[in-house]
Amino acid sequence: MEAFAENGYAATRVEEVAKRAGVSKGLLYLYFKTKEDLFKAVIRNFVSPRLDALIQDIGNSDLTAEEFLRGPFLDFAKKVPRSPARVLARLMIAEGPKHPDLVAWYWENVVSKGMAAIRTVLEKGVRGGEFHRSAVDDFPQLLVSPVLFAMVWTQVFDAHDKLDTDGLMEGHISLVLNSIKVDR
Repeated sequence: MEAFAENGYAATRVEEVAKRAGVSKGLLYLYFKTKEDLFKAVIRNFVSPRLDALIQDIGNSDLTAEEFLRGPFLDFAKKVPRSPARVLARLMIAEGPKHPDLVAWYWENVVSKGMAAIRTVLEKGVRGGEFHRSAVDDFPQLLVSPVLFAMVWTQVFDAHDKLDTDGLMEGHISLVLNSIKVDR
């Protein structure tokens, strides 16, 4: 992860990763046939377990949709902007167009799962009478857009203007929920 963060995907050499890991290049190739396989393993190690845990929480939760969005989802969203995932987002933005296979893999294994999970929570809220149908149903990206924004901000502008990413997430969730909640 450190090598990809420092050098980017294209410029990271497998030899450097092996050296940092304290193993031979040959041993690394024994486990990862290509640099792409190594990069996918980084994603599986840093991003997938957290996302999978959130998805499992959705399936097992007795919380209302609003409680889930203000609780476990908000906790998840607060952790992402300063986590290793922010480096992966930067790499996808900067180098994704040159590596469409990696983008497609990231979409299939991370982003689409996250979007489906958010849709599940929103649908539960609509079915339960908590939320009315809104643009958020069609664009669940509205719920995660401040997470991506905060990841970019912390990497580009943090030295000049430190963003309260927790406050941003809390404020955004409140704004969205206040706009989709059914008046009772």
